Amino acid sequence: MTDWPDLAALDLLVGIDDHGGLGAAARKAGIAQPNATRMLRRLEKQLGAVLVRRGRTGSVLTPEGTVVAHWAREVLADTARMLDAAASLRVDHPPELVVAASMTVAEHLIPRWLGEFRAIRSDVQIQLHVHNSVQVCDAAAAGECDVGFVEGPSVPRGLYSVPVARDRLVVVVPPDHPWARRRRPLTVAELASTPLVVREVGSGTRRTLDLALEEYARPAPLLELGSSATVRTSVLGGAGPAVLSTLAVAEDLESGKLRAVDVEGLDLSRVLRAVWRPPRALAGPAGELVRMITRPR
Repeated sequence: MTDWPDLAALDLLVGIDDHGGLGAAARKAGIAQPNATRMLRRLEKQLGAVLVRRGRTGSVLTPEGTVVAHWAREVLADTARMLDAAASLRVDHPPELVVAASMTVAEHLIPRWLGEFRAIRSDVQIQLHVHNSVQVCDAAAAGECDVGFVEGPSVPRGLYSVPVARDRLVVVVPPDHPWARRRRPLTVAELASTPLVVREVGSGTRRTLDLALEEYARPAPLLELGSSATVRTSVLGGAGPAVLSTLAVAEDLESGKLRAVDVEGLDLSRVLRAVWRPPRALAGPAGELVRMITRPR
């Protein structure tokens, strides 16, 4: 089992960089200095590197410590965003903003969006519902959410929408799959005739794939699963090829755990959208959230 670093120790390391010493970092974190020293020594042992140089004038980061502190900032920021999104799943008080999101958006984009929104509107109580894209559109149409986020290729009549991000689906296989060793791209017909691990009917990913291959006769799926995470895990386990969002497999492609397979003449780019029911002008916190997401960066 992986021996994960203590987040409090990572926060201390960043605090030394920010406040100029262990004592100041410990006071800021509300930790007694002897305990802070033990936490940092444990972190150094875990990582196998000296992170802090201790001297008569105080503690400073070593070059290795500076690099780890940079990574630690990203870990802590991601953790804060995760906690913000998780807080939205609880129903402690009547929410002022109800958001529905498809699985892919909820897994990969909503934590960052809600984290940024809370930074500017911490007074707004948010509730997050996670569904597939069809269910999100149904919830928006029924007034069960103030705004929804979907990845489907189209939006039902009666709903307004605005693009919030772009995404692309990619065919993925493990490195030992025959497709990973091909020198030429697959044809669309080859992909269509191959049983795949797929998302459930109603998901935006499934709908995009089905529309792209609608002219071809297709076999039954190898597996039909309820989230991109379970599809990804099945592909990693050797169950078979799948077509997934680049958001879901970016790290696996970078590490080499999965390989992307080119398909000649097949464009699986798609637009992710915010959806809501009339009126056209999206007001209140929902409108603020969508404007924050879509503003130029």
